[in-house]
Amino acid sequence: MNLTWKRTLRTPSSERFLALHQDQDAVAVDLHYLANGTIAGTVIILKNSGIKDEDIPALLSALDDEFLPDVDLSHGNLTYTVVRGEVIGNWDAEESQ
Repeated sequence: MNLTWKRTLRTPSSERFLALHQDQDAVAVDLHYLANGTIAGTVIILKNSGIKDEDIPALLSALDDEFLPDVDLSHGNLTYTVVRGEVIGNWDAEESQ
């Protein structure tokens, strides 16, 4: 599967990525860098992405290889929660009047 990754947000302790597949949003990933050196990630496989359950291990491995050189699923210092979902919309904070 050919995914193009874009970092959409970065803070000192977290990052957000969006993966495009065939020019459509396919995967959203939030990574949280914990004080003990581990990373906890939430991976959202977006509706109509074409990504099947059997594609998920390769997707996680590619994300690990490309963006997380210091941690690894097999070493126990990286964990993912994977869900399927759809984007409902974006809400921004509104200024009080």
